[in-house]
Amino acid sequence: MGMFDNIKDTLTKQTHIAPLAVFRIVFGAIMLFSTLRFMANGWVHDLYVEPQYFFTYYGFEWIKPLSEMGMYFLFSLLAVSFLLQAIGLFYKWSSAFSFLAFTYIELIDKTNYLNHYYFVSIVLFLLIFVPANRYFSVDVTRKPNLKITHLPYYYILIFKLQLAIVYFYAGLAKLNADWLFNAMPLKMWLPAKADLPLIGSLLAKKWVAYTFSWFGAIYDLSIAFLLFNRRTVGIAYFLVVVFHLLTWLLFPIGVFPFVMISATLVFFPKQFHLRLIHFFSSLQFNYSPTNSTDKPKEFAQSELNQNGLNPNKLTSNLKLTFFLIFLLIQLLVPFRYALYPDNLYWTEEGYRFSWRVMLMEKAGYAIFHITDPETNRTWEINNYDYLTPNQEKMMSTQADMILQFAHYIENELKNEGIKAPIITAEVYATLNGNPSQLLIDPTVDLTKLKEGFAHKKWILPFTSAQ
Repeated sequence: MGMFDNIKDTLTKQTHIAPLAVFRIVFGAIMLFSTLRFMANGWVHDLYVEPQYFFTYYGFEWIKPLSEMGMYFLFSLLAVSFLLQAIGLFYKWSSAFSFLAFTYIELIDKTNYLNHYYFVSIVLFLLIFVPANRYFSVDVTRKPNLKITHLPYYYILIFKLQLAIVYFYAGLAKLNADWLFNAMPLKMWLPAKADLPLIGSLLAKKWVAYTFSWFGAIYDLSIAFLLFNRRTVGIAYFLVVVFHLLTWLLFPIGVFPFVMISATLVFFPKQFHLRLIHFFSSLQFNYSPTNSTDKPKEFAQSELNQNGLNPNKLTSNLKLTFFLIFLLIQLLVPFRYALYPDNLYWTEEGYRFSWRVMLMEKAGYAIFHITDPETNRTWEINNYDYLTPNQEKMMSTQADMILQFAHYIENELKNEGIKAPIITAEVYATLNGNPSQLLIDPTVDLTKLKEGFAHKKWILPFTSAQ
């Protein structure tokens, strides 16, 4: 038997479904809480109703927000879909809807981009294609013939590998001089938390920033390997909890730490998840009763059809191929930054969707100069007349958004009767404590530039003073 046969046998080996069922429950519950929290804090209005302009992703310019009532209705349906997903009721429909609705919301405005939103979209996408509702679910209670106890290992492995990619790539991103040798940006952020009880006085010390920086890099690079090892999974999960609770305490990153804490449970063996399921059963939820002595029922069992083929096996092979292609894409996409020159954190070309978490402190301001070529009149616009404070903050440090906003202003001016306005921008930015410097060429007429994946040559080189 060759190496590839051995790998396929490992991937397709039947394993207990309990870890996948628990993953469905805890992930759906966390996302339900997150959605209700989002609505309760008024962020639906702040982020999707109040703005008059939205920074769309390249290629998704057709994505537009709904009306105010429509957005609130969509978020309400999203909350319901997460509840149904958690309890395993109408699972396929709720999974498909939650992915489409959540991803649609995130595509409306990229000033709201966060790594953990991207992670959630990925997980929701994968949940569509796995039979996570076929054990300990309301669907099984309604239709007992759906119940299975075992399924091919790759249905669970894909989630483990996705988590491993997030951690390991975050660690790779920390292998840079600013993070390791300058302790930036932690050296700037931690002293701001000096008022915290017990540990506050330590956070102002430089050696603490260096310790946190190095520990963060080592943790991210090694934690996946520790989680995959059954001998060390317990201590690894303890480190996961400590690490994410500490980041939650120190930084305003919402529920992301709890998403990672709950999702990482998937690394524990089936006995752990069966005990969790027994605990859930004791709460008298309307789930199909289950225990570790269930008679094994595999997902791919089927009689041969009239052509002598096993349709379930064919479907399983297609899904395995799909997951492998998906995994390959996830491995490659974060490295697209290598296709661009200059400092990644300055240009941010290839920065999104690459698991670079909290690696820079970047701030800036942008002044847009307008010239009417017919009258030679020149003036400046007030960004806040068009953008929310958060949009202006994000736009002022990212070249693609600067270009988008310039084209938006161009269209607004044309509607006012100015036929061919010239728009330039004086944009200053500071990165990780370096002195403020020009981000883009202030002489370039932004109306003549088009968005695309090519390198933006009008971004000026970064000069480090450290």
